[in-house]
Amino acid sequence: MLEKENLARLNVLAKKKKMNAITKSELDELQKLRGKYLKNFRASFKKQIENTTVIDPEGNDVTPQKVVDTKNNNN
Repeated sequence: MLEKENLARLNVLAKKKKMNAITKSELDELQKLRGKYLKNFRASFKKQIENTTVIDPEGNDVTPQKVVDTKNNNN
């Protein structure tokens, strides 16, 4: 996850952008922070999916093969 300070700064810059009161350097900073945020979010979400197992009502493992393959490739 993004550090607290960076997340707070991201929110401040996003708010300024909505009010059309953002400078070019602030816009560049906003894009850089968004990129970091998205990178961290995607990595976290991928880990969550990789650690998921799907069980049907009969108790059978019905995890999609693509997820199983990803789990096996990371081990």
